[in-house]
Amino acid sequence: MKKSKRVKKSNSWKIKQNRDQFFKKSKTLGYRSRASFKLIELNEKFKFIKKSTFLLDLGAYPGGWSQVSSKIATNGKILSIDIKQMEPINKVKFIKCDIFDSKTKDKIIDFFQGKIDVIISDMAADTTGNKSLDSIRTNQLCSKALESSKEMLKQEGVFVSKLFMGDDFITVKDLAKSLFKDVNFFKPQSSKTESKETYIHCKILKTL
Repeated sequence: MKKSKRVKKSNSWKIKQNRDQFFKKSKTLGYRSRASFKLIELNEKFKFIKKSTFLLDLGAYPGGWSQVSSKIATNGKILSIDIKQMEPINKVKFIKCDIFDSKTKDKIIDFFQGKIDVIISDMAADTTGNKSLDSIRTNQLCSKALESSKEMLKQEGVFVSKLFMGDDFITVKDLAKSLFKDVNFFKPQSSKTESKETYIHCKILKTL
């Protein structure tokens, strides 16, 4: 009985994926994940990745966002970080490490030899089955990345990250507004309708 339920669930997931236009499109265009289209939409709206952008991709695995960034920032520098091993991407430097490890900051500074134009993050906490808890844990990752960004970004820098609508959404929003002059939220069309995810776009650091 349990095996039958698992098979049924697996088949249901495959059917949904096959019906998903962005999943199909990602396969056709050679993108590593459907999440690639979220960054494409975000950049079309806010125009933060440019030809010479120095960009840091946090929690980069499997590399969809780094892949998109590499096609735009052709004269820039891109560093991708994740605790999972990521397949190489042309013109993207990858470091396998914990982004919140104290030694990671030194590695980032060493690579860019200065401060960064853009930090992007599509990180989400591992799911537990409890949607409320998963939302809180992912938003905590966003908050930690926000805190780190103030030390690494240029004054006119941009921070873009996934977060979820939930009990602690306001906490993340208030933190962002305490650090940046301009804070906006955007849900791409490629984000699943039933998902509570949205994306925060922050630019221009406040003088602290």
